[in-house]
Amino acid sequence: MTLTKYVGLLLILLLLPTFAFATEATTANSPQSLNLSHHWVGYLSLVLFSVAYILAMTEEITDLRKSKPMVFAASLIWVFIGAVYVHNGMKEEVGVAFRSVLISYAELFLFIMVSMTYLNAMEDRSVFEKLRVWLLRKNFTYRQLFWITGFQSFFISSACNNLTTALLMGSVIVALGKDSPRFVTLSCINVVVATNAGGSFSPFGDITTLLVWQNGVVPFIDFFSLLIPALVNLIVPASIMHFFIPKQRPESVQESEPMKRGGWVIIGLFVMTIITSVCFENLLGLPPAAGMMLGLTYLKFFSYYLQQFPAHHDDEDSTPKTVVSNNATKGDKPGYIDYFAPMKVMNTAKYKEAMIDQPFDVFNKVANLEWDTLLFFYGVMIAVGGLSFIGYMTFASEFLYVGLDPTIANILVGIASAFVDNGTIMLEVLTMAPDISQGQWLLVTLTAGVGGSMLAVGSAAGVGLMGQAKGIYTFTSHLKWTPAIVLGYLASIATHFLINGRYF
Repeated sequence: MTLTKYVGLLLILLLLPTFAFATEATTANSPQSLNLSHHWVGYLSLVLFSVAYILAMTEEITDLRKSKPMVFAASLIWVFIGAVYVHNGMKEEVGVAFRSVLISYAELFLFIMVSMTYLNAMEDRSVFEKLRVWLLRKNFTYRQLFWITGFQSFFISSACNNLTTALLMGSVIVALGKDSPRFVTLSCINVVVATNAGGSFSPFGDITTLLVWQNGVVPFIDFFSLLIPALVNLIVPASIMHFFIPKQRPESVQESEPMKRGGWVIIGLFVMTIITSVCFENLLGLPPAAGMMLGLTYLKFFSYYLQQFPAHHDDEDSTPKTVVSNNATKGDKPGYIDYFAPMKVMNTAKYKEAMIDQPFDVFNKVANLEWDTLLFFYGVMIAVGGLSFIGYMTFASEFLYVGLDPTIANILVGIASAFVDNGTIMLEVLTMAPDISQGQWLLVTLTAGVGGSMLAVGSAAGVGLMGQAKGIYTFTSHLKWTPAIVLGYLASIATHFLINGRYF
């Protein structure tokens, strides 16, 4: 089979239902759902999703926020689906299906919201500025920092959610690269690749590995056989990007302001929140988002403490500082405090500086989230859920594992995960339960996990970083390095066959 034919098969997998056009909905295998993949609703939904995706990709050109077309298209897709189901007397079924997709998004949204809130809180307390200064004092070059942040992301994401890892390291990178946009761009790409690769060899690292492990198709210990292929997936593109990182060192810093009051405590609370989330999922069987929401209350109570018990006036990290008047009279004692000074200097830089360190308010951190990114992700998940409900995901899974060699199918699944949520794809593959070897199950776990790195919108890590490094790390800046990432993708597959042949 030629390369052209494989490309055609991938396009069919992603965009086309099949060949004939049918004007009436046909009943799928389940009597409670309709197969609309040959219906006009199915074709129109594909067109809507494709147009919205193109508009999202051209955000930098059109200045149209990516969430607007995606949420609009997702809503219309479900409007058309709902109309057909109501016409067929199946109103309840479509409601249940939509709520199922909405719940999946809600869990992800709450997880992201809590993670971003903590990261905003740490930024407010100068945590990342402190880390930036510490790294700068080590006199690392931009290239060394590129590798350090990449490997840190890789290993952290093996135990921590890849989105949380990406947002955490992204905050550090943005702080380090204040004077080098190219460093920020390439380091963000490196972090996306690293977090996706790091999550692919650990049962707790990514939704794909978690699904495979929970379904019992791969034993816990065997996931770690993917460690070396995952490292190859990171090192190959990073080695290419290395030569395009500036050789210079960031501007050295001699002095730094101390971390604001509560910074270390918030770091500890964030770690506790992650542990809580993991325990909720693995010990109680509850969604990780439930644990994250409990962790958010840790921050809320600590915010209350900071507001109710401000530091003493001589504390470097205290909240609102008293303004000392420069207009005291000769008769005044040294250090005389003029409590009316704020009114006198209201329009001066001194007053503005005095107002910066206000009491910590957790709700301000929630308000400062990147809402366009969160709404865009809503649109993607709801639209993909609609396409899956129409019947395209089932068709694609059956087409792959019935008509193709398992290796080719698993490679295409990885490429498809750059366009479609990898958890959705893996769930469809597991539902079909193809009769393949453990080596092939490990292969699809690897490809579905790292395939999302090919596009900025191919994983939650990329979407999150686009919001965090807005205007610097973008869809098109990531796309320029897709060939290098694809090379790493293919190298990791070859490495898997080379060192894990016993599983086939």
